[in-house]
Amino acid sequence: MGKPFSHFIKLLILQTMEIKIRKEEKEDFKKVFELIRLAFENEELSDHKEQFLVERLRNSDAFVLELSLIAEVDNQIAGYILLTKINIEDKDKNTYTSLALAPVAVLPNYQGKGIGGKLIQAAHDIAKKMGFGSVMLLGHENYYPKFGYKLTKEFGIKLPFEVPEENCMAIELSQNALQNVSGVVRYPKEFEIE
Repeated sequence: MGKPFSHFIKLLILQTMEIKIRKEEKEDFKKVFELIRLAFENEELSDHKEQFLVERLRNSDAFVLELSLIAEVDNQIAGYILLTKINIEDKDKNTYTSLALAPVAVLPNYQGKGIGGKLIQAAHDIAKKMGFGSVMLLGHENYYPKFGYKLTKEFGIKLPFEVPEENCMAIELSQNALQNVSGVVRYPKEFEIE
């Protein structure tokens, strides 16, 4: 089966697959925990503990209920995204509120079908309506730019730990939201960054 044909089949599946995005509920916690574990199980750029991070963040001041979203396909949970509050601290110790995208997770058998993209777009739309201006993330350099993410260094923003700069990205949800913002991202203690 050639690449054009498999691409056609993928598009056909996408057209017939109904993806519903909704807010996460307490009853979803166990399924989301397992979904995240499975989604990151074979991921090289992972500590394989993302599901525990989500548990900690749900009980933190950084948690925003409206930005904890689930994707359902045929009434089954297939994907999850979480945006939580962070700060960017400049050299004068002024802070600017932003969001961290961590994680976006899709069950392995649903990966590559556009579910992650729909979750990202829905989370961006809700965050923008709530008045948030930007989102930061640490992720795959070939995936997130298609949603508008740029390197954090283009904004004069750094992460508080050593990672390849091509994996540190940000997006402005509203025009020029990061224009006068620079400094270091300060994550909530629940991220357990030393």
